[in-house]
Amino acid sequence: MAYYFASDVHLGLSYRDEDPRERERLFVAWLDAIEADCEGLFLAGDIFDFWFEYRRVVPKGFARTLGRLATFCDQGIPVHFFVGNHDLWIGDYFATEIGMTVHTTPEVFELYGKRIFVAHGDGLGKSGDWKYTVLRRIFHCRWLRRVAAAGLHPNTMMRFGRWWSSHNRHGRTEGVAHVFRGEEEPIVRFARVYAADHPETDYLVCGHIHTPIIHRLGSRCEVVILGEWIERPAYARLSQTTEGDGVRMELVAWPTGGSL
Repeated sequence: MAYYFASDVHLGLSYRDEDPRERERLFVAWLDAIEADCEGLFLAGDIFDFWFEYRRVVPKGFARTLGRLATFCDQGIPVHFFVGNHDLWIGDYFATEIGMTVHTTPEVFELYGKRIFVAHGDGLGKSGDWKYTVLRRIFHCRWLRRVAAAGLHPNTMMRFGRWWSSHNRHGRTEGVAHVFRGEEEPIVRFARVYAADHPETDYLVCGHIHTPIIHRLGSRCEVVILGEWIERPAYARLSQTTEGDGVRMELVAWPTGGSL
């Protein structure tokens, strides 16, 4: 048995003329593979490349993914969905129709005796970047969301959202992976402060920066960056073992199953 973590699948994104349905099929195949031993599933943001939910309208597509996630919930497997910077405009659809627990802020969980901080990662450690802070507040503004929902037809909003989500990736030659900067990463800076204030923390699990890596902060705490599913699909697995302290956190490539 194990707990599973994934982020930055970006369902719906058409990248370098790739059929986005192929990424969804790959993600659903992963859900099929982990279902039998999954004690809990944590989706740490940007599962969708864009999501804007009206009161009675949701984005077209993603039937295979939502159906499988509903099956997890129906079987009593907890599914925790953390909003990211791409799929932050979520209402009550995931909770009421699918059965997932939706988180708009970071949360802390006790799993196998380990204390685990989970978040998408957007905005963590960037308090000094005023431009980023202003833009983030605009997109998180509930009043702006209500105005958009009242004044824009769903077709218009979906076209705009998909353009906004994907425009900065088109034409890139270096790919979507981020070059991890170690101690200079805002998430790592945040993690060091958080771990100092909460020394009982074992793992800080985040997505957002598209780099699958486990970065040790000290003798106890580790930062787990989940990576992305656009070019190099990966996920994290927390399981019990007979070695060491009895718990193992690992990053795994999909579909090969090899450790990263």
